[in-house]
Amino acid sequence: MQFTQIQERAVAVGRYIVENNTTVRVAAKKFGISKSTVHKDVTCKLKTIDPKLCKEVKAVLAKNKMERHIRGGLATKHKYERLNQLKIKNKK
Repeated sequence: MQFTQIQERAVAVGRYIVENNTTVRVAAKKFGISKSTVHKDVTCKLKTIDPKLCKEVKAVLAKNKMERHIRGGLATKHKYERLNQLKIKNKK
């Protein structure tokens, strides 16, 4: 079976997400495509190309979705820690 470029990209993105346990955003940046394209590739196109890989990708994406609020909270925490450090530094 001959794959098209889009099918090859879908498989490559799917493997990258599974191997690196990464988010859609990181995969999109790595491959230079939009988050929407990554999502479409790994949920729709991958289903017909490689169902096993598609299932693995969906598991990683589900885990990321469950952890999303934690990452957001940590980002906010780090933001305010940096702001406090700048305030302390500017007072000196």
